[in-house]
Amino acid sequence: MTPLWIGIGVAITILLFLLGNAFRVLPEYERGVVLRLGRLKGKPYGPGLIILIPVIDRMIRVSLRTVVHDVPPQDIITKDNVSIKVNAVVYFRVMNPINAVVEVENYHYATSQLAQTTLRSILGEFELDELLSGRELINGKLQIILDQQTDPWGIKVSAVEVKHVDLPEVMQRAMAKQAEAEREKRAKVIHAEGERLAASGLSEAARELGKNSGTMQLRYLQTLTEIASERNSTLIFPLPIELLGGFLNKAKE
Repeated sequence: MTPLWIGIGVAITILLFLLGNAFRVLPEYERGVVLRLGRLKGKPYGPGLIILIPVIDRMIRVSLRTVVHDVPPQDIITKDNVSIKVNAVVYFRVMNPINAVVEVENYHYATSQLAQTTLRSILGEFELDELLSGRELINGKLQIILDQQTDPWGIKVSAVEVKHVDLPEVMQRAMAKQAEAEREKRAKVIHAEGERLAASGLSEAARELGKNSGTMQLRYLQTLTEIASERNSTLIFPLPIELLGGFLNKAKE
């Protein structure tokens, strides 16, 4: 093979390589930020077919889809000096691809680090009970702060969720005892309320029965009937003289 044909083959290879780098296809969820000789060139490109000048143009792909970032567990000391571990989930997406490329070196890493530091500083302002019972308030506060701080990077933080709070074993036992004591207190209150209502009902029944002696006698006979039906043994009860008063009066007449 002559040097001429070798030179032609090399030229064709270089030409195919340049043509291959000149065409890019961006899907619907991506945009391309083009730098021409290091300078920003217009608005973001895409979606669809993009034609670049080989060697001169450099395109950086930026995804517009929502990113779900899992914040690793952070050691936090609450306002009431309880040491806990908390992890969270951050949902964010790129709204301005140019700012995400120009204003920050790595927007994903920067957002992750910012989420960790914000989580530690904000949760340290709450007591343990507030942290466990007021997660919606804490999530909203974290989302607002992260969204404000990432806005210059073209990032929109849509939600922050505190996922898990890991308590020390000693604190878990103390909270279990507290919960058990609270349940016992409620049970005693309910029992006392039931006793009060029962006493009130018995008092009202006694007043109603005391208004009419005949009613008292009928109630006494009914009680005897119920006891006799429940037991097979012979029972002897003293018979109140008031029960016979009506019969004695009838006999005298």
